[in-house]
Amino acid sequence: MHPLPPLLHNRPGLIAERVEELADELEERYAAVAVGYADCGTYGALDALCTRRGWSRLTGLHCYDLYAGAERMRELLDQEPGTYVLTDFLVRSFDRTVVAELGLDRHPELRDDYFAHYRRVVWLAQHPDAELRALAERAAERIGLPLEVVDTGQTLLEEAVEQLLRDAAATGVVTG
Repeated sequence: MHPLPPLLHNRPGLIAERVEELADELEERYAAVAVGYADCGTYGALDALCTRRGWSRLTGLHCYDLYAGAERMRELLDQEPGTYVLTDFLVRSFDRTVVAELGLDRHPELRDDYFAHYRRVVWLAQHPDAELRALAERAAERIGLPLEVVDTGQTLLEEAVEQLLRDAAATGVVTG
């Protein structure tokens, strides 16, 4: 496994470029390459890359679909379009990936500008425990929104990655 920096999600326009750079490097060392990304805000740029290179990718608009399922995510967002979504990773890294990246640690007055249209935080809990729950509550409180916990586990993600790897083994090159 060769991860890309998670902060790329704050600049999704760079994801396809970085995926291609890493995959080019890895194709020289491995018989097959599989990169697990949903669209992640690339608005089709990742799909265009995968089509051009003959690769597949994980399904979904974003990782949230891979944890909760696309239909469940649609329901959650239809129920409340102003939903800010967290995963276990985002709960753990909230101070760095959200607060610091948005400058809220230096300019807390920007909170309302960034989050004025959100109405709730939904934590898609893959491995809920007391520590993560406390961190999720703290994150929601930090941006002034109520927290809803949706226990997802990671079964859907595991199944999607297994399928991607089966595809990679069958074709020799799959990236997604």
